[in-house]
Amino acid sequence: MKTLIAFVLLTAASLAHAIPPIQHWQAASGAQVYFVENHDLPMLDLSVDFPAGTAYGTREKSGAARMTAHLMPLGTEDMSENEIARRLADVGAVMGGRFDADRAGFTMRTLSGKMQREQAFKVFASILQRPTFPADILDREKARTVDMIKESDTKPQTVASVNLIRMIYGEHPYALRDAGEVDTVPRLTRDDLVSFYRAHYAAPYAVVALTGDVTREEAQSIADAITAGLPRPAGAEPILPPVPDLARSDTRWLRHPATQSHILIGAPSIARTDPDYFPLFVGNYILGGGGFVSRLMDEVRQKRGLAYSAYSYFAALRRKGPFLIGMQTRRDQTPEALAVVRKTVDDFLQQGPTEKELAAAKQNLIGGFPLRIDSNRKIQEYLALIGFYRLPLTYLDDFVKNVERVTAADVRNAFSRHIHANRLVTVVVGPVEDKTAAANAAH
Repeated sequence: MKTLIAFVLLTAASLAHAIPPIQHWQAASGAQVYFVENHDLPMLDLSVDFPAGTAYGTREKSGAARMTAHLMPLGTEDMSENEIARRLADVGAVMGGRFDADRAGFTMRTLSGKMQREQAFKVFASILQRPTFPADILDREKARTVDMIKESDTKPQTVASVNLIRMIYGEHPYALRDAGEVDTVPRLTRDDLVSFYRAHYAAPYAVVALTGDVTREEAQSIADAITAGLPRPAGAEPILPPVPDLARSDTRWLRHPATQSHILIGAPSIARTDPDYFPLFVGNYILGGGGFVSRLMDEVRQKRGLAYSAYSYFAALRRKGPFLIGMQTRRDQTPEALAVVRKTVDDFLQQGPTEKELAAAKQNLIGGFPLRIDSNRKIQEYLALIGFYRLPLTYLDDFVKNVERVTAADVRNAFSRHIHANRLVTVVVGPVEDKTAAANAAH
């Protein structure tokens, strides 16, 4: 143990020295900017994120949030879809995006030379500030989306995931499906997308994250240019409602011609800013997030051969994100596999981790931390995370210390506050027996 503590402290000191300082300011537009200067490579990584994820939509217009983000790069006031692609290819720039329950964002990687970055960011600014949502492209993408939803709904893992999230969140907007529904997507109009864009892509809501080969002065100029023409808000930033706790446990059995049972178990858990984040992060590595060294994998696969894989994770969001456990098993093994998982979770909730498990988890998490920040792009992704969730600017500097200070009691207490065995919901999708399907339909 003394050797481990020495290793942890030495690693923490070296990492703290290696992490570059994060600069933060507010752009003239009101956007929040996060910047790390690094001249090792002639590259620049940039992202802009907005509170415009799935949960900011409505049931009646389900799919509008994602369709808005999807169409923004497909036509602007001064460029067509093909022109956008050509101009980025001319300078070797690569544009991407991200979309989840909380946020919608766009990313850009470009060479840092003045000519290359200016052309790349001119295109980027046009996409953010002047999207046109062309009607013909909207019709095309609605048809594609409906086909995608229909095809996805034939897969047991999708059926399990969609149903579990609905069981966890009920009427909360986190229950909305990213892509929308087969009956809502065709009804989306261009006006729906324009309205959503104006309400959620406002300049003061934007979080800009830059990493790479530019100076602070150049970074300020870039941030100002790409956010200056964004919409101005009509009011305060939209706020998501609190997530209610589940009242009780429930199990749903859904028949599917899959050869195996697909099992998901979950509940609402924590927000990204919850002070229990690190105890849960470390504890989950022991429970089901550490692969072959986790308890779930050991109990389900190693000892009993009930599944190829068993895992768990926390997806922390602005409000309580889901805690999920997943696995696949043969139909005849399903009851046993469920019983083993539930007992494993119960034991962990009651007893917490052993000191040996905790020390091993810390060593693995701390030892792997350098790989989380070993490129400009990874650092830039952390900047976007820090900015969007309003995490401390010292988050990366404190990461190792926050992991190292977690105790077994911290893990046990954090899990007892957020995970309750009698309030976990379960979905089983697969070759369900007729009597089970009938009982579920009656329920």
